[in-house]
Amino acid sequence: MASDAASDNAVGAAPGDFVQSLARGLAVIRAFDADHAEQTLSEVSRRAGMPRAAARRFLRTLEALGYVRATDGTAGSAAGVRFTLTPRVLELGFSYLSALSLPEIVQPHLERLSREVDESVSAAVLDGTDIVYIARVPTRRIMSVRITIGTRFPAHATSMGRVLLAAMPESEAIAMLEASDLSALTARTMTDVAAMSAELRRVREQGWAMVDGELEPGLRSVAAPVHGRDGAVVAAVNVSTSATRDTVEHVTGEYLPRLLATAAAVDAELRLV
Repeated sequence: MASDAASDNAVGAAPGDFVQSLARGLAVIRAFDADHAEQTLSEVSRRAGMPRAAARRFLRTLEALGYVRATDGTAGSAAGVRFTLTPRVLELGFSYLSALSLPEIVQPHLERLSREVDESVSAAVLDGTDIVYIARVPTRRIMSVRITIGTRFPAHATSMGRVLLAAMPESEAIAMLEASDLSALTARTMTDVAAMSAELRRVREQGWAMVDGELEPGLRSVAAPVHGRDGAVVAAVNVSTSATRDTVEHVTGEYLPRLLATAAAVDAELRLV
């Protein structure tokens, strides 16, 4: 639920500095996603993890500020009303994106890589226990959900997430895994912290990660790290394909060298920023 994410992100905040009402308002915004673009008050209340009365106040406040639109209801009443976000919520992310050169730097490299391999390619950063997509070039839909900029997935079940987790000091990576919801997303999802820690060590040693059917059945992806000017890993890039279309050998033999070359090209450009 959205409130769970708010609680996770509150770790480390001094009690006197944490504004609960702001966190709950953001939880209401996060209750909306591609699969829940339009919701009733009850649905928002449930997904945000708060009472209906509180959810209603936050929704009406967001509506007054222009971030939420209410439709099919009587003005001033929540009965029958369905709520949707408005494009104005994009303002909340534009300040971050406008100050971040990474997406605009990586995008042309992803476009070139996608043309070379004729597959979907993406870039993501780590946000808590999730990865967040910051750039993407899709060629065909290979997942049941639509991936766009801002889409989040559990880091432990993704190739880009494992690259980003492997870049952390081992103790921090283990702490992150222990804080994660390691639920099985498919029959192949790795859910044991010890096994995942061993996998992250392997990723550190080889410099890339592959995930085969752990996020969604039939989805195979390989990822590599992107380094900033100081040499620290700042993002990951990947190539995603269908397990029925490409063998593991083809992915590692054909896609991986091109992916590593792309990551190196992005690294070189970031060193100039």
